[in-house]
Parts: sequence; C-alpha cells; structure tokens
Amino acid sequence: MYEDILVPTDGSRGTMQAIEHALELAGANSTVHVLSVVDQRIYLAAGGDQQDAVIQSLRDDAIDAVEKCADECEGACDTTTAIREGVPHRVILEYADEHDIDVVVMGTHGRTGRDKLASLGSVTERVVENAHRPVLVVHIDE
Repeated sequence: MYEDILVPTDGSRGTMQAIEHALELAGANSTVHVLSVVDQRIYLAAGGDQQDAVIQSLRDDAIDAVEKCADECEGACDTTTAIREGVPHRVILEYADEHDIDVVVMGTHGRTGRDKLASLGSVTERVVENAHRPVLVVHIDE
C-alpha cells in the first residue's frame, strides 16, 4: 500500500479508470491527491480580449474534474484536491516532489479537445520520462 498517491486529471472519462487503480493501491491510511492543471499555454495563446474567458473556462473545467474524482474516492480513503496553473507535466512533477508522493497514477491518454487542438504532446510521457518516483500508467479504454 502507498500512503500518498497522486492522480492528475484533465477531466476526461479516462481519469476514472486511473482513479480505480489508485484506489486499489490505497490503504486505510492512504491519501489520494487529485490534481488538475490549468494549462497556461492554452490561455496565453488566446487573444488578449479572449484570455479572461479562456482562463475562466479552464478553471471551471479543473474544478469539475477534481470534484468528480474526489466524489469517486469518497469513503475509500482520504482525498486532497488541488488546482494549479502552469505547464501540466512540470506542475505534476513539482506537486509530487512537494508532497512526497509515493506513486503517480495516470492514463496513457485522455486529453481534452483543447489539448488535441493545441497539439501539446503527451503529458503522461513527459511525467514518466522525468519522474523520480514510480508512475503507474493505466491504459485508457475509451
């Protein structure tokens, strides 16, 4: 069993499969950390007059994403939620370091429409390549 498990979420349906695996790793004294990252590259690419609306939309999506995951964990173990802004893979790795995360559990894909349009690359791949802790990669069946 792991004490601190990080599940990054982008709000996709596939994240629920990652949560299921995280809960299988969790014990009674575990905490599942659910993190959503507002990707600053998306709102910085928006035109100046659209930036505020894009930021708000991304923040709203992040709130919905962490709440959905927290609801899924309810009753199984302690849950902590966080929303941060930045480049997703970097923020995920920073969060894992700051909170001494034992294992990161994330899907092989699950990118939202915004990420696909922006062609930002695989967040999971970058986390795996740069993590200094175990990363459990869950194949997402969608």
